[in-house]
Order: sequence, then C-alpha cells, then structure tokens
Amino acid sequence: QVQLVESGGGLVQSGGSLRLSCAASGGIFRFNTMGWHRQAPGKQRELVAGINSGGSTNYADSVKGRFTISRDHVKNTVYLQMNSLKPEDTAVYYCWLLYGRDYWGQGTQVTVSS
Repeated sequence: QVQLVESGGGLVQSGGSLRLSCAASGGIFRFNTMGWHRQAPGKQRELVAGINSGGSTNYADSVKGRFTISRDHVKNTVYLQMNSLKPEDTAVYYCWLLYGRDYWGQGTQVTVSS
C-alpha cells in the first residue's frame, strides 16, 4: 500500500524559505508522477509543482522562479524548495503521487507572515 509522509512545514516570514519533503513507500515510487498541491482556507486545492519519473517538471504560474521540485529515486523522496515566500503561499501543502490513481499525504501547514 502506498504511503506518503510529508515533513518540513512551518511558520516563516515573508521572503523566507522552507523545504518540504515527502517520503514514499509501497514499491511503485519510480514509475510515477509526484508533486505538491496546496489548499488555502476557502479555496480549492491547486497543483503547485509536479515531476515525472523522467525528471520533467511543471509549476503553477504563481510559484515559477521561486519554488523548485526535485526527487531522489534512491531515497524514494520528493522535495519542494520554496524561496521568496509570500503570505499568499500560506496553505496546507499535500504530497501527491499519480500511478493509476491519486495518492495523497496527510498535509503539512505552511504559514507565511507579512
């Protein structure tokens, strides 16, 4: 059974940085797409960044140039480096894996103060 465990959220001031990590288990890590979604209060969940098994990435326009997604196949982990954080980045961030269906982590809170 696929499990995704996130870490790295927290409180940071505007302009600061955070790095999120998501460790995957369940044996299907290598041949799938992974990424991060976020959901702010009162808003729909949105894709922040994705990376496929070949390393190709895509980003939401709102985070391009500030966030970087990467993955480590040996550690079965995907990362989201978030720089130049803004208050509008405040949300619960969910790790996501796509392999036939969607799998989700439990979510980690990111709060950016102004």
